Amino acid sequence: MYRILALLLIGTTALFATSCQAPQSPDTPQAMDREGNPVLLPARRDRIISLGPSNTEILAALGLAGRIIAADNYSQGIPGLANDVLFFDMLAPDGEQIVHLEPDVIFVTGMSKAGGANPFKMFSSMGTCVIAIPSSTSIDGIKEDIRFIAKVMDVAEKGDRIVADMESEMNRIKAVGETVTDRKTIYFEISVTPYPYSFGKGVYLNEMIEIIGAENILADRESSWVAVQVEDVVRKNPDIILTNVDDLDDPVKTIMSRPGWGTITAIQNRDVYYIDADASSRPSHNIVKALQEMAKVVYPDKYETMRQYGHLNQSTRVLIKARRVSQYPIYTDLR
Repeated sequence: MYRILALLLIGTTALFATSCQAPQSPDTPQAMDREGNPVLLPARRDRIISLGPSNTEILAALGLAGRIIAADNYSQGIPGLANDVLFFDMLAPDGEQIVHLEPDVIFVTGMSKAGGANPFKMFSSMGTCVIAIPSSTSIDGIKEDIRFIAKVMDVAEKGDRIVADMESEMNRIKAVGETVTDRKTIYFEISVTPYPYSFGKGVYLNEMIEIIGAENILADRESSWVAVQVEDVVRKNPDIILTNVDDLDDPVKTIMSRPGWGTITAIQNRDVYYIDADASSRPSHNIVKALQEMAKVVYPDKYETMRQYGHLNQSTRVLIKARRVSQYPIYTDLR
């Protein structure tokens, strides 16, 4: 059995070009994918494989979930997917199964070569359109991803509406954030092992902190992703600590009990909060959900009347309103 020996990485940029090499006719629509590779779009785009949960979320929001015949394991639970959708292990998607499914188009995100070979070359040579959507690191990039996917799937107006809704809610939050005069400082932890990780100014999460009227304590770092020295966090003394770590039973408690952090203002005031991991880590329209959560926990008085964003993934918990029970923040489950 042919198996693709490629490591598909969420949040990384594809390292090589993919293209659609179907025979061209005068009526074949042409485009450039988000990597800048030329693609030839098939006349029918009814059978989609989506490798990357951000791609799947966007396709579902565009009303195209019913066309998805297979996706990656991380896409499980996204509303609209049919019960018989096949899910692939992101670390080892099965090439034979992909061929058997006869997709019209395959959307892929970050990937690596295996032995220097293009793992999707066989699909391109068979006439299957493979479109690369590298994981965007900016809000503008995410909006362009949405518009691009909508355009190649002939639903451009829907894409424009989703982007317009995003911009409307973000602008509303930004208008409130601009009224903040005493800006709170934030440390946002995105990984614990093998050591804490956060981000500098080169990612959309930093933009989101700025939108709500706060400051990232690591905004002076040029690097997008930053390995954190725990002493630096103590020295910078954030007012608020946020985390989207979801591979621990209680990431908030882990941070609250971290040795040497007892003098940090956020720890002393128990201002440590969990932000939905999917919404904050997947570069799709659902970052607005994470933005709302961040706004509510950092400035609860200013964002008290915030409405729920209309394009959220309703299958996951909407952790918007925070309240304190015992010594750790607990989140009200709004559905």
